[in-house]
Amino acid sequence: MGEGERHVPVLLQQAIRFLNVRRGGVYVDATLGYAGHASAIARLVGAGGRLICFDRDPEAMALAKERLARLGEELGEAMPEVEFHDVEFSQAAELVEAGSVDGLLADFGTSSMHFDDAQRGFSFQADGPLDMRMNPREGPTAAQVVNQIGEKELADVIYEFGEERRSRRIARAIVRARPITTTAELARVVAAAAPAMKSKGVRHTIHPATRTFQALRIYVNAELEEIDALLKAAPGVLKPGGRLVVISFHSLEDRRAKDALREGAQQGVYEVLTRKPVTAEAEETDRNPRARSAKLRAAERKTGIR
Repeated sequence: MGEGERHVPVLLQQAIRFLNVRRGGVYVDATLGYAGHASAIARLVGAGGRLICFDRDPEAMALAKERLARLGEELGEAMPEVEFHDVEFSQAAELVEAGSVDGLLADFGTSSMHFDDAQRGFSFQADGPLDMRMNPREGPTAAQVVNQIGEKELADVIYEFGEERRSRRIARAIVRARPITTTAELARVVAAAAPAMKSKGVRHTIHPATRTFQALRIYVNAELEEIDALLKAAPGVLKPGGRLVVISFHSLEDRRAKDALREGAQQGVYEVLTRKPVTAEAEETDRNPRARSAKLRAAERKTGIR
């Protein structure tokens, strides 16, 4: 299976439609990943247009550059100018000219490439070091968090970012089992402390460590702070009539997007284009199970705002 087949962009057609991509326009892909969305945008923008890409993961950035270089060879003179920033997307306000963007897309969360590589430590499906950093060049690893912070703080992290009701029991078990250095070790400790609970009428239950791993990933990467910063910056970089499109994968992300768009509408900054979040059709979820939890929200920057 090739790289492009493994990393499938979620809600691609819906994102392109809500971005209202125009030839010669300027677009930001704040979460470049493997450039699935960016490639589709580039084809539509064409010569004279500009695509500004952010990704703090150096591995993802390298793969995306290769993919877009191949696209450039295919499109030739029809390829838009592409600008890369290998930093957090929260820096968009400083790196993108105010009022210059026709559309901004953000696909929050992790990509399949993070989960597929056991050495990145995002998944317990295969044993690997407890890392979880999207940018492996800086910041504490998940192992440092698990082994160094206090039991109460750890419980709070698991509860707040994983929405895990059994957080105190799990944190207590983790502290007793220290040191924990691999994803498999951590998954075993969590599963023993808080086994999966079967609900009546539910055929499949999630692994008991799923919420704890989510919580640690969000905490290690400061994901919610990043999202808040981008949503705050978006109105400033968008042109009047420019579009903001965000794709979320769990309630903590979606709630932030929903609140930011609603507050923007109340302040007269946005017209919200999605009364309810847009979700994937059955055909897409069959091809890409990750799309099942995806929710897309979109808004248009109003004109006449000072």
